[in-house]
Amino acid sequence: MLTVFGGKQRFCDGISRRSFLKIGSFAMAGAAGVTLADLNRAEAAAGRRTSKALINIFLAGGPPHQDMWDLKPDAPAELRGEFKPINTNVSGIQICEVMPRIAKITDKLSIIRSLVGNAPDHDAYQCMTGWRRIALINAGGYPSVGSVVARLQGQTHRAVPAAVGLAAPTIERRWSDSGAPGYLGATYAPFKPFITGGQTGRLDTGATKSVSKYEGGSGLRLEGISLDRLNDRRRLLKTFDTMREKLDSDENIQAMDHGFQAAFDLLTSSRVADALDLSKEDPKVVERYGRGQPYNYQYDGPPTCNEHFLMARRLIEAGTRVVTLSFGRWDSHGKNFDLVRDHGPKFDQAFSALVEDLDHRGMLDDVTVVAWGEFGRTPVINKDAGRDHWPDVNSAVLAGGGMKCGQVIGSTTEDAGHAHDRPVQFQEVIATLYNNLEVDVANVKLDDRTGRPQYLLDLRDPMPELVG
Repeated sequence: MLTVFGGKQRFCDGISRRSFLKIGSFAMAGAAGVTLADLNRAEAAAGRRTSKALINIFLAGGPPHQDMWDLKPDAPAELRGEFKPINTNVSGIQICEVMPRIAKITDKLSIIRSLVGNAPDHDAYQCMTGWRRIALINAGGYPSVGSVVARLQGQTHRAVPAAVGLAAPTIERRWSDSGAPGYLGATYAPFKPFITGGQTGRLDTGATKSVSKYEGGSGLRLEGISLDRLNDRRRLLKTFDTMREKLDSDENIQAMDHGFQAAFDLLTSSRVADALDLSKEDPKVVERYGRGQPYNYQYDGPPTCNEHFLMARRLIEAGTRVVTLSFGRWDSHGKNFDLVRDHGPKFDQAFSALVEDLDHRGMLDDVTVVAWGEFGRTPVINKDAGRDHWPDVNSAVLAGGGMKCGQVIGSTTEDAGHAHDRPVQFQEVIATLYNNLEVDVANVKLDDRTGRPQYLLDLRDPMPELVG
């Protein structure tokens, strides 16, 4: 991890402070004998560099599907809740009244109401990989979509990580999982510009001003070192190449070496810092996305930081291939309807602004957007006006990526408790995301840590309703 301290900025919560950039794990090309230069030459020889990208939005805690995407107005009072459905701009499709902006762009969306196979745990893992965390755990676990794309497609620019995780650190750490590299190793972990203070939702970036201290593998600080001096130290490091050759078999050492190179490139380029700096964005665009404050019902989860949606779009424009973020804490065991009244309009503003922004900029066909949580909520409202965990069925909403939109896929039973028509598995959705990213999931195999080739998924066909 690299920590860079510097000037003052305002982000997310609007509080001025000494800004910083913590540069964490990097998804950089180069393992298994394939260097970034090799990838660049290969793409140049092919006469193309794919511009396909993904923004994966994790709604941590399990949003109530029947109070957002799948309302049952004719169900008994103990099931249907307090919200009324509203019409969208697609005939026959209704969603919750707290999302009027999304209702106006539903022709650009596909809503899945019958997502099944949910793990019963609070965890972003399944939304990042398509697998339950236990799968292939002895070989390091399956890699996230971002890590796979980093491994197969590399970077579009040497100073821009292929995969970036914008999730704010959370007390419940699984809710800020930006996607692990699994058996691919730390070299392909997403770059995380971490947010200080964990629960504040602050994301500050600034100029270089600080250390030279390696903190037990957790961080590298650069204190008072100019870029010239940094270059000198870089040249000095080259004198250790002979020693490093003896350590090449150590995965952690390899990852550290790639991490240093990536950190150096980030320090000497403004591309990522500029993408995260919303003072460089049109204020009217920033206003359209909103701020998501105050951060209510946060507790041990992510803030409702609308600005992360805009940062995601800016990172994609800068050349990032996959951006993940966590938005809100939706674990509504109590006061479910109050929570949705708070989180719902904030999500409505940020998500609709993102889709419209991508469309306006001519990016929507190339960029896939998905928003989902780990499971749904119980049909029956509990004594605390809440809904509990319900892994039997879940919902997701997708946009862009050249997919067929303006539709609902699947349906649930009258109580919204089980899939009725067209059960959809997590891996079908992930296969569709890979398809949109031009990853041949039907044929690609990657070696796990034991040297065994592994398919990325068991279900390798994209959803025909979306791409057929």
